[in-house]
Amino acid sequence: MSTAGPNPTLDITTISRTVASLAVGVVHTLERAVVGEGRMRTARGNAWEAVCADRARADQRAELDRLVAELAAARAAARDRREVRQPVS
Repeated sequence: MSTAGPNPTLDITTISRTVASLAVGVVHTLERAVVGEGRMRTARGNAWEAVCADRARADQRAELDRLVAELAAARAAARDRREVRQPVS
């Protein structure tokens, strides 16, 4: 005995494009109302945040490179001072 009934799950393929489009519009309008027009994320805003993050990482790398170079120079100078102080046999 088979009990074939309607499929109780709702899939994206069972929703019409019109209903999906209206749902997206409602969510977008609600987001604008809750978040505010000035705080809406945009592709341009996201791109600018990515550029700023890249610049910050580049600045951090440059600072690290500068510190490593400074440390290497200080170490070389200390080694040179030790070699000068040692008596020549």
